[in-house]
Amino acid sequence: MVDRTSALSGTIDTVLDAALSSHPDAPAIEAASGVWSYAQLDDQARRAAGALWTLGVRPGDRVAACLPNDLDIVAAFHGAQRVGAVWAGIGEALSAAEQQNLHDICAPTVVLAGPQYKAGGSRCVGPDRWAELLAAGHECPPLTHDLDQPAGIAFTSGTSGTPKAVVHSQRNLLLPGASLVATRGWGRELRKGDSFPLTILNLMVLSTLLTAQAGGCAVIMNRRDLEGVAHWISSRRVTVWNGAPAQLYDLAARPDLDLGSLREVWSGGSDTPDGLRRSFADAHGLTPRVTYGLTEAPTVVSIDPPGTAWRPGTSGQVLPQYDVGAYDDDGRRLPPGEPGELRLTGATTGHWAHAWTPMLGYLEDGNIRPPEPGTVPTGDIGTVDADGWLTVVDRKKLVIIRGGANVYPLEVERVIATHPDVAKVAVYPVPDDRLGQRVAAVIESCTGEPDFDALTELCRSELSPYKVPEIWSRIDSLPVNAMGKIQRAGLRELVDAHRRPAPDRT
Repeated sequence: MVDRTSALSGTIDTVLDAALSSHPDAPAIEAASGVWSYAQLDDQARRAAGALWTLGVRPGDRVAACLPNDLDIVAAFHGAQRVGAVWAGIGEALSAAEQQNLHDICAPTVVLAGPQYKAGGSRCVGPDRWAELLAAGHECPPLTHDLDQPAGIAFTSGTSGTPKAVVHSQRNLLLPGASLVATRGWGRELRKGDSFPLTILNLMVLSTLLTAQAGGCAVIMNRRDLEGVAHWISSRRVTVWNGAPAQLYDLAARPDLDLGSLREVWSGGSDTPDGLRRSFADAHGLTPRVTYGLTEAPTVVSIDPPGTAWRPGTSGQVLPQYDVGAYDDDGRRLPPGEPGELRLTGATTGHWAHAWTPMLGYLEDGNIRPPEPGTVPTGDIGTVDADGWLTVVDRKKLVIIRGGANVYPLEVERVIATHPDVAKVAVYPVPDDRLGQRVAAVIESCTGEPDFDALTELCRSELSPYKVPEIWSRIDSLPVNAMGKIQRAGLRELVDAHRRPAPDRT
């Protein structure tokens, strides 16, 4: 029998235990509303578990949360794990329709609904009721947990833009932190800052779970703007911070900002140009550590090693729990360095051999549909050399990556197509030095010149702000193939002359 537990020391309900034993009064979480020691976080997690149990949550039930980056969402996550529930985050910035869609996919027993929750649900618990339940100090009965039981849902999308609910085990939520802590030598001195929303499962993995495994402190930021991030880093003495390339781009232009506490800066979510690495290093004395991540992994698959070493065009080295290779269209693995679709499986040699297992599957109609057997396709074309350096060459998917956030053209096109003046529409990326890509839309109108302002407002009413096209144009006839599908190759060049910039949104 394969021993898959050697790389992990316990389940999520015990992740705080080592720090509780050695330094219970050390800071575990620092956020906008205060600082919790490990002892305080443990108490709040116990209270959250009791509150959820009182609300009828049982092992295997789903708990959704739409809460801001602060102490409460961290305690609620740990509490849900102690009950054995399956955690799902619903982003605050999503539109009401988008939030409702995620709610309906995961069908939670309870929704912890913060002030930005706009969807419905029969079991929504608001801030006041939640505070009352925590204060009451209800207890959850002792439960036994298993590393391979469902623990969290990460929402993703395919090229169709339809969200999929990827279900991960406790094992796979703990493994990224265990691997990163071990390979980067982190300990109690770690103060890891995160400004992305903790409603994204990957961020919960890379904040409170990772820092607990190091015995350090998770610094949960509630701002993503340039000044706000810099203030959090300097005032909270953050040692490791991960951001999107657009954030690093802005910081690189401000060498006057104090980032002196940082020992590592990560860049991920979209392509990080080599020039950005150099300009950030020139401004702040640190060379960004570039990452490549995958929701189905979950989170970080490859990362530059600690220090300053990197290779042009790459996204770091594959972490030791994974085996990533390039494959041809027939599913054959290609020699190191040859391009093909990147596919993921677990390592079979070394200390981390057999530690990783594939995602449990996709949640569909209340049931978990297991993934197809074999390697996990990433949808990305790239190479992995003999030393494990990973390079993404191109994307199979149509996804537009704007400032680290994914925009799926079909999702945007479906909204625009509801306008009566639109005959056909195509959404496509336009390269941008700062954000990587911006969202553009070209319209084939049935009434002459479209009302672009009205179309912008339509998109704003149905979509998150970052998905709204920033560049609009009209064309007499969109090119289509024999099946009537829009031919996207060369589309940007075709409509360049018709661009109409919308107001800049940074």
